[in-house]
Amino acid sequence: MVVRTRFAPSPTGYLHLGSARTALFNFLFAKNQKGVFILRIEDTDRERSKKEFVDDIIESLQWLGINYDEGPIFQSERIEIYKRVIEELLNKGKAYRCFCSKEELENKRLEQITKGEPPRYDGTCSKLTKEEINEKLSRNVPYVIRLKVPEQVLTFKDLLRGEIKYDLRLIGDFVIAKSENEPLFHLATPVDDYYQGITHVIRGAEHIPNTPKQILIYKAMNWKPPIYAHIPLILGEAGGKLSKRHGAKSIKEYRAEGFLPEAILNFLVLLGWHPKREKEIISIEEVIKEFNLEDVEKRSAVFNSKKLIWLNKFYLRKKTSQEIEKIILADEYLKYLRDYLNKYPKEITYKIIELGKERANTIKEIFETMKFLYEKFDYPKELLIWKDYTFDQIKSSLINVRENIKNIPEDKFNYEFIKQVLDTLSEDKGLTYWPLRVALTGLEASPPPIDIMLIYGKEKSLELINKAIDKLNDIQIS
Repeated sequence: MVVRTRFAPSPTGYLHLGSARTALFNFLFAKNQKGVFILRIEDTDRERSKKEFVDDIIESLQWLGINYDEGPIFQSERIEIYKRVIEELLNKGKAYRCFCSKEELENKRLEQITKGEPPRYDGTCSKLTKEEINEKLSRNVPYVIRLKVPEQVLTFKDLLRGEIKYDLRLIGDFVIAKSENEPLFHLATPVDDYYQGITHVIRGAEHIPNTPKQILIYKAMNWKPPIYAHIPLILGEAGGKLSKRHGAKSIKEYRAEGFLPEAILNFLVLLGWHPKREKEIISIEEVIKEFNLEDVEKRSAVFNSKKLIWLNKFYLRKKTSQEIEKIILADEYLKYLRDYLNKYPKEITYKIIELGKERANTIKEIFETMKFLYEKFDYPKELLIWKDYTFDQIKSSLINVRENIKNIPEDKFNYEFIKQVLDTLSEDKGLTYWPLRVALTGLEASPPPIDIMLIYGKEKSLELINKAIDKLNDIQIS
């Protein structure tokens, strides 16, 4: 048997982390089994389905490297197939047209609740004669199509959860289409899975209640159902539902912040699956070799923003400045960073990226931590103070630094020589380097001041040191 899996999103929103993980697990299982991974777009909901969401799903999967072997296949282009299945179900007596109005259905529902019964359709229209049906059709009475559901317990095996039993009496005859030309999810999905030869349906645990309904379509058509595996949900960091506030952002939002695809993939893999050897950093090639669907954890995974940031920082540090520049130039979501690449000569820009990435969590943060190089900055004079030293002592230190830097010849203005000079100015190196750092950046934390001086050059560095001294000239010493 050739394993065939599918990722079947509805294009009603941008691809987010949870859906990306579902796509990833389908991809990994198919690749591990040397099978086929399919992308199917379930766009039968014409009102909510948007082309921009389709484009985003495809682009986000490609950016992540979750490459599909077949597709994208659009359900909206397969209406004739669903229509044939609906007609067969009607002809077999497995489904029927329901002419009950919304008001009638609501009244029945309220009556059942009042009696303490589970609300479900009572099968009224399943008892209509052919004559009654034709009479209603001749008057164009609106209808939907329902599947006949036997009153029994349905049992199916979940690859992760074992045997699951479902009392079909709780479901009742459910709607599978608004009309012969308007199939709903519970019909279109199993029909596509069958005709596309899907062997394993791997999806989120929220779909468990849908599975019995879809298996009923298989049974009604005398088809063999696929193997089901419902992967656990991703919970927010506080343990509740994953929300926008706690990581439930779209892939494109993470991309625009400067997260790397390899970091997100590594993170998603570890949300519910772990390699046999304890390791946090694992490539997609390694995962494909090791991935076993039955090893996916049964309990819900918990989103951990610190781990995602840690992973991204790890992969970011492995990138060269040239590679980061190339990413910025190639990715439209990062075009807002491109101005930073043109402010300084290329060799200086590479140095800035190298320095910035040591303190940054994302590509965006590389330049945020180095903003002092790109725009005017100011700071309170109190920031210049190191430990318990007085303003006078700080001022003297800065003057001493300035005079010594002035005397450094241009051909000696390099890291080793500057450090040699500055290290001799005070027994307390903090008295030298802290005020200098603040003068050059306006920040408490930044890359080393000598590295900053080498980017600015001697003249600009002296200008900023003088600005700091001028701040301290305004201090009245009591």
